[in-house]
Amino acid sequence: MSDIVPRPTAHPAAADTAADTALSPGAGDLSFIGLALRVLTFTRAAHRLTEQLGELRDQMERDADEGERLAEQAGLAEVDPRFLSQMAESAAALRAVAEASGQTRHAADLMAMAAQDVNDSHEAEYRGVYEAVQASGAQQPKPGFLRTH
Repeated sequence: MSDIVPRPTAHPAAADTAADTALSPGAGDLSFIGLALRVLTFTRAAHRLTEQLGELRDQMERDADEGERLAEQAGLAEVDPRFLSQMAESAAALRAVAEASGQTRHAADLMAMAAQDVNDSHEAEYRGVYEAVQASGAQQPKPGFLRTH
């Protein structure tokens, strides 16, 4: 029959947050490495969300198929029409969830690509500066010290 499995009420990525927290510097860290780590953390979370939404979409499609098959079998068994309509409504609701999770997955995929673009731009713009500063051995001012406004 159906593979419907109750979902935990906690956020699905809660178990992975410790690894991401270890990579995430403080909010005030404007260093080259700090920003790169925050963007990496965001990119990983967007990729993980994309994967989980794909799994949700697939599961909802399977469950909707099972619901439709159950409604057909119940119709052949001449089950009360009001129950048949409830089964059909449930299958339609599962299909709507599958479609919505597919749309949300697309948005999460766009976020992941945008985060990767930010990372690539950041690397291209500042990697040389970062390496030159590291090679110089001279103490540098804190980020933001040379701000002009």
